[in-house]
Amino acid sequence: MYLKDYFFYIHYCNGRKLKDSNGPRRRITRTLQHHELILATGGSGSITIDGRKYQVQPGMLFYIAPGLLHTFELSGEDLPYVMTVHFNYAFVTHTDGRLDISNEAPILTIPSGQQLKDYYLVEELFKKLVDTWHAKGLGYEFMTKTLLQQLLIALWQNIRKQDQIDASSLKIEKIIVYMQQNLSKKITLQELANQVLWSPTYLSRTFKGITGYAVIEFFNKMKIDQAKELMLESDKKIREVAQAVGYTDEFYFSRMFKKIEGMSPSEFYSKNVHGD
Repeated sequence: MYLKDYFFYIHYCNGRKLKDSNGPRRRITRTLQHHELILATGGSGSITIDGRKYQVQPGMLFYIAPGLLHTFELSGEDLPYVMTVHFNYAFVTHTDGRLDISNEAPILTIPSGQQLKDYYLVEELFKKLVDTWHAKGLGYEFMTKTLLQQLLIALWQNIRKQDQIDASSLKIEKIIVYMQQNLSKKITLQELANQVLWSPTYLSRTFKGITGYAVIEFFNKMKIDQAKELMLESDKKIREVAQAVGYTDEFYFSRMFKKIEGMSPSEFYSKNVHGD
């Protein structure tokens, strides 16, 4: 999908608190014959789009395609604050020096409802779009069309980035499960990378970005957590505990334990078992 092939027409934009003009029912039900993008920036409530209910909260993006029945339900006094843009578009192609315009444009690949993360750029562009529309300055129609394109690009980039993070998180979870299953062994970075078909370098960078820990640092922490559990719930000696979590050198285990816990294994045992 290429935005250069889309020609947008904006019906109107708004930034406001949702209010139900029908009084105590506090429900707004409607069907539109054009497209609508909604970004919630405050308040609470819910919106049901094509039978699926979403909670309205800051950072929630809603896309309503033409013909979809949708209902806003307002709750309490904390009315949702939203920014909206209502629009249509045509699909313009350039072939052999000729422009062809079609209203049967490819559908916009935006979820009906999604919680955006790090959405400050999306919010900034949306606000600029709404403000430009209401200011009605010279050339505002052209400017708002350009801002809508920029907004859609920012949305797709945000959603794609989040999808990539979510996919990476699943692989990191797989790595952590593998670590948990192999606490009594030594595992190399290459071995872990092989589990998810990543390079060791990419694994190291992604793991640190998601967990905040280096890969082996996290594995050692898991080992020490297991060691503490064994020390508190079994009668194993420190040497046996070290071996149980994959350390053949008792003195290296003690150094690693102190580095992570701030005390030696014997001090930990004394404080937590004997209460010294």
